[in-house]
Amino acid sequence: MANIKSAMKRANVIRIRTKRNAAYRSMMKTAIRRFEVALKTGDLEKARGDLQKALRTIDKIETKGVIHKNTANRKKSRLAKALNRAS
Repeated sequence: MANIKSAMKRANVIRIRTKRNAAYRSMMKTAIRRFEVALKTGDLEKARGDLQKALRTIDKIETKGVIHKNTANRKKSRLAKALNRAS
């Protein structure tokens, strides 16, 4: 446990950011899962819409620094490739 006031504040800020980042990651995973479910059911129009939402979510999370730029690009590429294979 921190004794210095600034160290206590930093620990508190880290706790808050960890929770926020977990929420962002969950949001990203949900968007990806919705796209994959639409793809499995064969509904390509819904899959295209869900892909756009997933890409937007991944970009948003990347700009906030939750995931690395290359990780975001890799995820987006894999999703696009999955849609292209299905259609």
